[in-house]
Amino acid sequence: MGAWDIGHFDNDTAADFGGRVDDAEPEKKADVLRDVLTAVAGTGPEDYVDGGEEAVAAAALVAAQCPGGDPVTTPYGPKNPLPPLPADLRPLAVRALDRLTAKNAEPLDLWADAGADQEWLAGIAVLRAVLAGAPGE
Repeated sequence: MGAWDIGHFDNDTAADFGGRVDDAEPEKKADVLRDVLTAVAGTGPEDYVDGGEEAVAAAALVAAQCPGGDPVTTPYGPKNPLPPLPADLRPLAVRALDRLTAKNAEPLDLWADAGADQEWLAGIAVLRAVLAGAPGE
């Protein structure tokens, strides 16, 4: 992961993901988010989650539309506003974040190696709280 800061879009993979979201047709943007969230959320605890930066970015985009969510204003995120996202993405995003903060997850390992795991986990916890507190369906 080429990371330059702790933010949800402050790495090469997430920045590229923001462009991919922009490139999707409006009616397909939710599917782009769903695909990356499902890929991570569906990974078993015995499997190593390679990557995950896109799922964190997707979760941030979902959380931005929740009550209490922070807008994604970074220049590395999507440039165009997202249409209203389906509420069922919220619990899926929570499951993806839970998987990324458990054992066998590359982002957690990389942030721990950099000595910034607690700061990264704090940012994930904020996202998770917003997503878990919002109606999911």
